[in-house]
Amino acid sequence: MKTTKIFYFLLISLFLISCSEDEINQENEQSTEAVKETVVAKNRSNLKPIGSGVMMQAFYWDVPAGGTWWNVVKGKVDDWSNAGIDAIWLPPASKAQNGPFSMGYDPFDYFDFGEYNQMGSVETRFGSTAELISLVNTAHNNRLSVIADIVLNHNSGGDSEYNPFKGTNTYTDYQPMSGMFNRTYYDFHPNDYHANDEGVFGGFADLCHHKQYVQDWLWNNSNSVAKYYKNVIGFDGWRFDYVKGFAPWVVKDWKNAVGGFSVGELWDGNVNILDSWTAQAEVSAFDFACYYKMRDAFGGNDLTQLNGDMLWKRNASKAVTFVANHDTDEIINNKILAYAYILTHEGYPTIFYRDYEEWLNKERLNNLIWIHNNLASGNTSILYTDNDEYVARRNGYNSSGLVVYINNSNSWQERWVETNWSNTRIKDYTGHSGWEPVTQGGKWVKIQAPPKSYSVWSVK
Repeated sequence: MKTTKIFYFLLISLFLISCSEDEINQENEQSTEAVKETVVAKNRSNLKPIGSGVMMQAFYWDVPAGGTWWNVVKGKVDDWSNAGIDAIWLPPASKAQNGPFSMGYDPFDYFDFGEYNQMGSVETRFGSTAELISLVNTAHNNRLSVIADIVLNHNSGGDSEYNPFKGTNTYTDYQPMSGMFNRTYYDFHPNDYHANDEGVFGGFADLCHHKQYVQDWLWNNSNSVAKYYKNVIGFDGWRFDYVKGFAPWVVKDWKNAVGGFSVGELWDGNVNILDSWTAQAEVSAFDFACYYKMRDAFGGNDLTQLNGDMLWKRNASKAVTFVANHDTDEIINNKILAYAYILTHEGYPTIFYRDYEEWLNKERLNNLIWIHNNLASGNTSILYTDNDEYVARRNGYNSSGLVVYINNSNSWQERWVETNWSNTRIKDYTGHSGWEPVTQGGKWVKIQAPPKSYSVWSVK
């Protein structure tokens, strides 16, 4: 009898050993998924249509550490929504190699939002999973969409393992405590599929998106990264980091799997490259062509640069415009003029947290947000440019449109312009000018703008 028990024990042991790692992982994943179903973000029923207002980049580089940031942002979403913001863009939210000090761009465990003790902390730099979901729900209650910053190009924090494709050890052994999306050298470059893809970032392990296993874990599976971010945490859209590092179909497949507003960080001032990428990925891109033209215009005191080609002029529905972000902040002099530009022109404008909360006049920014949301519709006609002056007209489709006059000189300027309106009294909705002229029968009128400032005119 004792011999029989030993025999059965050995059989069971051999069976367990013969189970593939994938099968064991799958069981662990199903168990984890069942537990997570109890904490799901809700309240998406009444969100503002994304793109109808203005996006807030709700962080900057090296926000205060200590797990407080989610609560800081949570305390501001009510005011932001009332000001006309329709979405907030959060930093990469999952656990990264640098643990409590990381800004999230060195991702390790895509499923740890601040609940597992790994990489030196339980919480992320920004807070805990519960605090993140509370922020998301509070944003939703205030009708705001929440945009996740997704880093798909590279990973960091893996253990060392022998890599036969390189003939040496590489840091490509990922066994995250969430038990989700374990990775090995097969999932990074070089591997048995190919040696490299479109681009690497620093010395980080470079994910291979052609591997079915990687695709399944990133967006295909029911508990994939994309679906977990959307269905469990509650994210509504996506900002894709460093899209030069992989092919446009990666973003397209992700978007097709889970939907939601999507924008890529294609850091390139060449408008042809931006336009081509948005067509292939079928999502929006940050308008770096516009950014660099504004930098040259306002920094170089040459507003004729604003005549240059930009993504919003090619395809406004795919252009996300910005004046500064966590990576680049080169428009220093008269930055408010750049905001006057993007908030009166086509494209989906983004406001940088520190500009709004710390560095610029919040009242003036709120006024420009109101102008964007209520007056800035229709296509754009550029009426006049020189080194110091820029005048453009929005021709209106669900409002009367507007005329914006940007003055980069040191004195008041006046100019006759052709408007959308005949025999109509207009006013400056910024309050910078007290004029309330009546347009002529031929739609012409004289307007003015103060030094180093702007005015925005529409029907009174």
